[in-house]
Amino acid sequence: MTDPRWHPSPRARLLWALGAGLLWLPVFVAQIVWAVFDSTWTTWPHVVALVTSLALAVVHIVIVPLWRYRVHRWEISDTAVYTRTGWLSQERRIAPISRVQTVDTERGPLDRLLGLATVTVTTASSAGAVKITALDQNVANETVSRLTDIAGRTVGDAT
Repeated sequence: MTDPRWHPSPRARLLWALGAGLLWLPVFVAQIVWAVFDSTWTTWPHVVALVTSLALAVVHIVIVPLWRYRVHRWEISDTAVYTRTGWLSQERRIAPISRVQTVDTERGPLDRLLGLATVTVTTASSAGAVKITALDQNVANETVSRLTDIAGRTVGDAT
């Protein structure tokens, strides 16, 4: 079986970078508070902590979104929903259309800011829902319509 052929929106890289940056913000705030209360900004523990945090933050904010974008793929056919996700640990999911129970769209604050959405396909699988993340809003709407149409024409018990 071939890999799914569609990428998320190119703005997915920015979404993932902003999300990672927000995760690193408390780390840097904590280091500033530590340095202010310790009142010795240039001692080796502060420098080591800052350099290590900066290096890890750069990897998480710059490299990881680029890698995730290369890995993430999705596709919908008349018979299944295919996704490939992850960056360090990768997951490939194939959900038969006959098992689709619901199709939802969600948009967090960063998604709305960037005009993106996530399509969630709930199936009768113990592995959970299949998520197609960081789609352009119009692509997400078309995907939901198409999935709803295909699922409505497909005979199955969705259990």
